[in-house]
Amino acid sequence: QVSLVESGGGLVQAGGSLKLSCVAHGLTFSIYNMAWYRQAPGKERELVASISISRITKYSDSVKGRFINIRDNVKSTAYLEMNSLKPDDTGVYYCNAERTSSQYWGQGTQVTVSS
Repeated sequence: QVSLVESGGGLVQAGGSLKLSCVAHGLTFSIYNMAWYRQAPGKERELVASISISRITKYSDSVKGRFINIRDNVKSTAYLEMNSLKPDDTGVYYCNAERTSSQYWGQGTQVTVSS
């Protein structure tokens, strides 16, 4: 059975840093494109960062230069390093694994940035 387990969320002051982890179970991690989405209260889920199987990374304009998306295929883990956090970064962060015919989501981890 496939599962994605996120961790690393929490409460941090503006300007601080957090590192999220997403451990994948039950799938061949190296053949999945990985992504991080977030959903702020009252807003739709949005794509924050992605990393392809060839390690090409993309970022939304709102986090470019502050967030770093990394994958470790040996550990079947994706990471999102978040720096210079802002209150607007607050939300539930979801890990996503995607390939041609399948897609999986984690349960989400809460990130709260106080001003």
